Amino acid sequence: MSQYDLEIKNARIEGHEDLVNIRILDGEIAKIVSVFENSSEDITTINSYDARGHFVSPGFFESHIHLDKACILDRCTIEEGTLEEAVEQTGKAKKSFTEEDVYQRAAKVVEMAIKKGTMGMRTFVETDPKTELRSLKAIQKVRHQYAFAIDMEICAFAQEGLTGRSATQQLIKQALVNGADLIGGCPYKDEDPSAHIEMIFDIAQEYDVDVDFHLDFDLDPENSSIPKIAEEVRKRAYQGRVSIGHITKISAMTAEQKKRMFSLLLEAKITLTVLPATDIFLNGRDYEKLIPRGMVNANELANFGIRTTISSNNILNAFTPFGDASLLRMGNMYANIAQIAKDDELEEVYRMIGENAALLMGMYKPIKEGSPATLLILETNSSIDAVRSIAQPIAGFKNGKQTFTNEPAIILKTE
Repeated sequence: MSQYDLEIKNARIEGHEDLVNIRILDGEIAKIVSVFENSSEDITTINSYDARGHFVSPGFFESHIHLDKACILDRCTIEEGTLEEAVEQTGKAKKSFTEEDVYQRAAKVVEMAIKKGTMGMRTFVETDPKTELRSLKAIQKVRHQYAFAIDMEICAFAQEGLTGRSATQQLIKQALVNGADLIGGCPYKDEDPSAHIEMIFDIAQEYDVDVDFHLDFDLDPENSSIPKIAEEVRKRAYQGRVSIGHITKISAMTAEQKKRMFSLLLEAKITLTVLPATDIFLNGRDYEKLIPRGMVNANELANFGIRTTISSNNILNAFTPFGDASLLRMGNMYANIAQIAKDDELEEVYRMIGENAALLMGMYKPIKEGSPATLLILETNSSIDAVRSIAQPIAGFKNGKQTFTNEPAIILKTE
């Protein structure tokens, strides 16, 4: 007799025409069998969960989010809705951040994310004299507290510049020594963008960590930082270790300009993260009519062979005064804005919030025998329908243990 810890019955997964039963032992997927398979195996299970024909996938991964400055709308005044105003308002608010304050706000967003099916995330943590290491310590506490449900990477981030700021440089290094996983740069907010990029790479090499840049966040097609970053990647053999967020400049470029940039990104194996909610909210404010979308078509880059992801960026602050930490909502928003409709394109959108983002962070766990039993059940039949309808996450499991439940709503008919 075979004994399993858990059996998820009547699951619909990619690559299987029939519904399957997923048998789990010691936190791993031990067997996947068709519900119609006649087996002589005599089994017992400690627990079972009926997926009722719903779609089961490895879950979602937030590749670019700012937990430290989430949920601070009550401390910000939004008059112009510009990037400059958001940076200014957040900079003022940061001065009063305490470790407990950051913890409470970050924990609130992480709980939102878990209930929306997110299994892993990369969060930026602003590290400078205004916050010192308070935010880092708070996010580390959140990471530990919610490790039962979600994996987390912490990126020490120089939002307000790095060149000529020796205190920030030392704090970034201290954060990496104290447990941050990678370093983040923001060249367009530095007096010397090129020197900023070089300095970020210098520190990354010193501590042997990956790099994630906020980049080209405007609608001017000129003066992109992509060539400089690609050059540094080549010089330092950092291919596959760099990701960039925003690059809304690309949406304003000609076809020939885009092709040159795409070639640089592909050669350097740089991952692009699109941030629909923020990119749309902040860009195009100086246009009176025919306001541009201000968001890159990630499918266009994916077709070129570049790994792309979609993420939330900010939740309820001056950069993005909306949000519920739903990556399916981000994917659906993106698809609407980018005018995506074909099934294969929507499958790619699903990968951008799932597999692609997980691969970027080294967190991908495919549904196959021998893999960790980290699974998401959605109230839908496929990844395509999930994006089209913003399907409800029903339940999640990490290493075979259930982490949340959102049982489907029931319509109560009256006579």
